Amino acid sequence: MSEVHHIHNQDPNAGAEQRKAIWKTFWILLVLTAVEFLIAFTVPHGILKITIFIVMTIVKAFYIVGEFMHLKHETKSLIWSIMVPIIFVAWLILALMLEGNAIFEAIFD
Repeated sequence: MSEVHHIHNQDPNAGAEQRKAIWKTFWILLVLTAVEFLIAFTVPHGILKITIFIVMTIVKAFYIVGEFMHLKHETKSLIWSIMVPIIFVAWLILALMLEGNAIFEAIFD
């Protein structure tokens, strides 16, 4: 005899909190992306525009990591153990770019 599986009536509000969080994340990222597009087409190219894009990219990256990788729900020590190396790598890249440019200018000026 075959078994018949009955579908239980599920609560229509089940998962409402998760859907609300997903939509909140969607709207925040949409607004940040729209601001980036606005800046891309209105601010003249220069150091200000580049700085704004770098800062906004870092902000979006931190938000995405916090939301989708659930890092914001972890203990502070774990968050710092992940963040400190990232900060040092970013500092290293910046220092290498600045020093590389200084050496390049010293050679070719």
